[in-house]
Amino acid sequence: MEDVRAAHIRKVTQWLKKVFGQQPLPDFEVNTRTIEILHELVENSEMRCREVELLIQDHEQKAEEYSSEAGHLQEVLVQGVGFQTGAMTKPTADLLSALEATAEVLKLKDTSLGSYLPAINKLTNDVLEAEKKDRRLQRELYTIRKKMTATAVLRKKLQDDLMKITHIQQVEAATAEERLLNMDFMKNKSRDLACRNKIAQEKLNSRQMDDSLTHQAILQLSEKIAALKEETLPLKKKLEPFSDLSPSPALARVKIEEAKRELAALDAQLEQKVDFMNTLSR
Repeated sequence: MEDVRAAHIRKVTQWLKKVFGQQPLPDFEVNTRTIEILHELVENSEMRCREVELLIQDHEQKAEEYSSEAGHLQEVLVQGVGFQTGAMTKPTADLLSALEATAEVLKLKDTSLGSYLPAINKLTNDVLEAEKKDRRLQRELYTIRKKMTATAVLRKKLQDDLMKITHIQQVEAATAEERLLNMDFMKNKSRDLACRNKIAQEKLNSRQMDDSLTHQAILQLSEKIAALKEETLPLKKKLEPFSDLSPSPALARVKIEEAKRELAALDAQLEQKVDFMNTLSR
C-alpha cells in the first residue's frame, strides 16, 4: 500500500512539474485524499493527451490521403482533359473556391449535383425548423414577460399593502402603549383617591361628624327643598289676590320679630357648619 502511494506521489509530482514548467510548484497539503484527486487528474490528463495524439494522427493521415487524391485528380485533369491549374481565370478560380467552401460547409463527400440537392434540402428544413422554434420561443418569451409584468405589479401592490399594514400596526402599538400608560395612571390615581377617601372617612368617623353634613345628605336636602318649592307654587298663586291688602301692624311686627329670630338662628347654624368644614379641611 505504501509503495502504491509513493508511486502515485512520484507520478503526480512529475505531472505537476510538466504542467507548471519553470514556475515553482504551488504548496498543497499532502494527504491521501489530495493525492487520490491529483492522481485521478493525472490519469484523465494522460488519457486526453492520448486521444488528442490519436486525433492528430488521424488528421495527418487524412491530409495525406486528401493530398494524394488531389494529386491524382490533378493528373487526371492534365492528362485526360489537358486542364492546367495556372490556365484558370480569376472568376473561374473564385467560383471553384466558393464551390469548395460550400461543399465544406455542407460537409459533402463530393461536389456533384446529387450531393448538393439533399444537403440544401436538409439545410432548408433546418432553417424552417429553427424559424419555427424561434417563433415558439418568442411566444414563450412574450408569455413569460407578461407573467413577469403581472408579478412585478403584484409584488409592488403587496409591498404597498405591507407598508400600510406596518404603519397601521405601529400606530396601533403606539395607541395601545398610550392606553396602557393612561390605564396605569388611572389605576394609580384610583388607588390614591381610594386611600385618601379612606383616610378622610376615618377622620370623619373619629370626629363623629353628623350625617346631615355629608354631601349625599346635602343633595337629598336640596332635592327636598326643590320639591317643597314645587308644592308651594299653587299656594303662592292662591295668595296672589291677597298680596295688595294691608296687613295688621301688630301682626306684622310679630311676624317680623319671628323672622329676625329665625334668621339669626340660621346664621348661627351656618357659621357653625362653616367653622366645622374649615376644621376638617385643615
